[in-house]
Amino acid sequence: MVAPGALRVVRCGGGTLRGARAVFSADSYLLYVSGDFVKVYSVNTEETLRLIGGHTDLVTGIQLNPHNHMQLYSCSLDGTIKLWDFVDGIPIKTFTVGTKLLALYILASAEDSVFVVIPKKGERDTFQLVSVKLSKGIGQDLEGKELTVVLDGVGSSMKHIAFGREGSYVVSVKDVNLQVYFFKRKLLNRFSLSTMKTKGDNRFSCVVCHPKEDCIATGHADGKIRLWRNFHHRKEYTYSTLHWHHDIVMDLAFTMEGTRLLSGGVESVLVQWHNESSCQKDFLPRLGSPIEYISMASDGVLCCTLHTDNRISIINSNLRFSKSIQGLIKSRDIKTGLVVDPRTKALVLNGEPGHLQFYSLESDQQLFSLDIVQRQYIYQAGLKQSDLVKVAFSARGTWLATVEESEEVTDPELQLKLWLYNEEIQSFELNTRINTPHDNRITDMCFRDMDELGDDSLILVTTGRDCVFKVWVMVEDTDPEAQQSVSWSCDFVGSYHNYQATNCCFSEDGSLLAVSFEETVTVWDSLTWDLKCTFCHPPGNIRNICFGRLTCSKYLIGATDYGFLCCWNLLTCALEWSAHLNVVVLQPDPLSEYIAAVSWLSKESSLFVFKPNEPWPTYIQRNLCKEKILLAVFVPRDEPEIASSEKYLWLRKSQLFFLTDTQELMTLSTVSLEERLTPSSKQLAVEESLPVTPFSLLLGKHRRQQAQEDTDLGKLVVHNKQEQASPAVKELLHTPAHVLPSASFLCTIFINSLLISKENKSAEEVADEVEMESEKAEDDSDEEDVTAMEQEDTSHMELLGEMTCKLSKSQEKELRKIRKVDYSWISAL
Repeated sequence: MVAPGALRVVRCGGGTLRGARAVFSADSYLLYVSGDFVKVYSVNTEETLRLIGGHTDLVTGIQLNPHNHMQLYSCSLDGTIKLWDFVDGIPIKTFTVGTKLLALYILASAEDSVFVVIPKKGERDTFQLVSVKLSKGIGQDLEGKELTVVLDGVGSSMKHIAFGREGSYVVSVKDVNLQVYFFKRKLLNRFSLSTMKTKGDNRFSCVVCHPKEDCIATGHADGKIRLWRNFHHRKEYTYSTLHWHHDIVMDLAFTMEGTRLLSGGVESVLVQWHNESSCQKDFLPRLGSPIEYISMASDGVLCCTLHTDNRISIINSNLRFSKSIQGLIKSRDIKTGLVVDPRTKALVLNGEPGHLQFYSLESDQQLFSLDIVQRQYIYQAGLKQSDLVKVAFSARGTWLATVEESEEVTDPELQLKLWLYNEEIQSFELNTRINTPHDNRITDMCFRDMDELGDDSLILVTTGRDCVFKVWVMVEDTDPEAQQSVSWSCDFVGSYHNYQATNCCFSEDGSLLAVSFEETVTVWDSLTWDLKCTFCHPPGNIRNICFGRLTCSKYLIGATDYGFLCCWNLLTCALEWSAHLNVVVLQPDPLSEYIAAVSWLSKESSLFVFKPNEPWPTYIQRNLCKEKILLAVFVPRDEPEIASSEKYLWLRKSQLFFLTDTQELMTLSTVSLEERLTPSSKQLAVEESLPVTPFSLLLGKHRRQQAQEDTDLGKLVVHNKQEQASPAVKELLHTPAHVLPSASFLCTIFINSLLISKENKSAEEVADEVEMESEKAEDDSDEEDVTAMEQEDTSHMELLGEMTCKLSKSQEKELRKIRKVDYSWISAL
C-alpha cells in the first residue's frame, strides 16, 4: 500500500493493447487491456473515460459478468482474479489463486466458477485449463484455491481455447492437436492433423466455436480455416476448408447469430465469410498492421480488431471502418530517443517504419504521424531499408530536424532534413534536404535557439563518426523561382585530434557548445567557434553530457561508459566532483536546476535526482522498475504542482517520463493517473449504461438537458429575482386569497411586473418606490381616476406605452391595504 503523497511508479501509457481480447459492454463502452490496467473507452465520444488499476502485474484476461452487465472480471500474472464495478472503477472482490493466470473464461451456466489457464507445476511450457471456485465469503479479499483441472496440455494464449454452445463443451488446440471435452458426458475426444496427407503447415493458431450450432472453426499457420462438425464421434467427424490468407490466421470470430465468420492475419485485412463458402466473402483492407485479436459486440452492431502496433479499429456490422484508438506504437527500436514537441507537449519518437509519431501523454493516444522517409516500407526479412534515427526540435517548435539512414553497415545512406511548421495546414513541411551531411553515421544533433534574438539565432549542430561536428545555419534563397525563402547550409566544421564526435549540447544562454570526442569533452564559443577548454576523465568514452541550468549554469555534467558521473566547473576549468555510477540516462529538467540520472547495475534500474552544485542527491529511488530503463525525458507541466514534501520539489515544474526496454512508458508521480482524470471524463452515468429506448430519448434525455439548463441558469435567475422582485407578484403570493381584488383588476399590474426594468434597481429601492407611491395615492383620494402604481417608473412606461388602469375609489382603498406588506424577506434572500 502506497502512503498518501508518496512517490509511485505509474504506467501512464504505451502498455501493450494485445494482452487479451477487448470486450464490448451493453452500453457502448469498449474495455481493453493496457499493461497493468483496464481502460474504459466510449465508442460514442471517442474518449478514454476510466483507467481501472489494481493489479500489480500484466493483465491477461477480461470478461463481463454474465449475471451483471455493470461488472467485469479480470485476471493477471500477479495470481489474482478481480471483480470490478467498472462504471465507478471500484474493486468488489479479489480472489487470490496463487499462481500466474494466463487467460480467463466465464460461462453464464457456471455461477460460482471461472476458468483460467495456469502453468503446470514442475513442467516448463506446459499449461492447464482449470476451474476456479469463487468463494462467497465476507470481505473483499478472498481465497480462490479450489482448483479443478479440466484440460491438460493446452496452449498459453486465450485464442487456443473456446467454449461451445451454451458451455456444453470446451475445445483446445495446440500444435497439430485438437481436443474436445464434453462436460456432461465427461468425454474427451482428440483429433490430430499430423497423419493427414495435406500440404502446408497444419499447426493450429486459433479456435472459436459457433454460438448456435455444434461447429468449430480453427485457424492454421498456412492461412487455412477449417470448420469442424460431428466431432462428438472420434471417427465420424468432418471438416471443410476456407482459404484466402497467405500466412498465419491470427484470430477468428463468429457473429452473434453465427451467420458470418470473421478472420484476420498478417495481411492487415479483415475477411468476412458467408455461408461457409470460399466464394462468398467480403474484405476490409488496409487496417495498418497485422490483426492480433477480433472481438464482437453482444448486439452484433460493432466489432473491433486489435493490432500488433497498439491500435484498435472499431468496425460497423456492414464491414465499414468507424473509429480507431492508436496507442503508443511499439517500434522495432527507438533510435530517436524521447523528445518533447514544444507546441503540443506531445512525446515524439519512432512510430511506424519511417514515421515520427506524436503521442499525447494526457489521453494515451497518438495525435498524428509524420512521414519522414517518404518511401514505401516493404515487410521483407533481410531487406535493407532507410529508417529514422535522430530528431531535434527548436525551442519554439518552429523547426524540426530529422536524420534518416539505411541499415547498411559499411556504407550507410544518410539524409538530413529540415522541416518548417506550417500554421495553415497545422503540420511540418519539408524545407531542406541534405544528402550525405557526414561521411559516416550521425551520432547526435541539437539546436541553439535564443528567443531574445529571434529566428536569426537558430543554429543546428550535428556530430558524426567521421570525427567532425558541423554547424548548419539558415541562409536566404537568392533564386527568385524558389518556393522557400530560406534554406540551410553548412557554416563551420570542427574536429579534435581525429577522435569520433559522439555528443553535443548548448548552454542555457547558447553562448557555449559542448562536444564530446570519445574520452574528451570540448567547449566551444558559439559566436567565433574558438575552442575554449577541454575536459578529460579517463577511463571510458563520454556517453552523455549536459549543461546545468539557472543557478547551476556554470557546471557541465558528463557520464562515461566505464561507470563515472563527472561534474566540471566552467569557471575554474576543473573537475568539481565525480561519482562511481553506471549512468545510462542523463536528463536535465528544462525548467529547474535538477538533473535526473538513471543507472543500471545488477539487473536493477535506479534513479538519482541531483543539483550540480550540491554534493548529495536530492532524491534516490532504488529498483525503480523490473525492466531496464533506456530513455527518459522531462515534460513541462501546464501549471506547477504542489509538492507534498521537500524531496519532491524536483517534480513541481516538470514530470519525468521514462521508457523501458519492453517499451513500457512510465512516470513518477505523487498522484495516480486515475486521480488525474477530470471529473467529467471519469463519470459514467448509470442511466447512460442502460439500453437506449424511444421513451428514454423522448423523456429522459429531455429531462437531463432541462436539469442542466436549470443548473446553469439557477444563479442568474435567483440573482435577477433578488434585484427585480415584483411587488405585484409578492402581493399575489403573500396576501390571503379572500381579500384580493378580482383577477381582471390585478391583470394589468401583474403584466407590468413581468417586464424587465432598464434600470438596475435593487429590491429595497423598488420597495421604497412602492411605499412612496402608496402614500401619494392616499393624498390624492379625491381623484376619481388613479393610474397604476408602476406609472412612475419611466422605463416601464416606455415598454407599456399608454397602457393604464382606471380604478374606482373603493378599489383604490382596497389596493392601499394590499400594498402595505412587509418587504423584509427580500433582503433575507
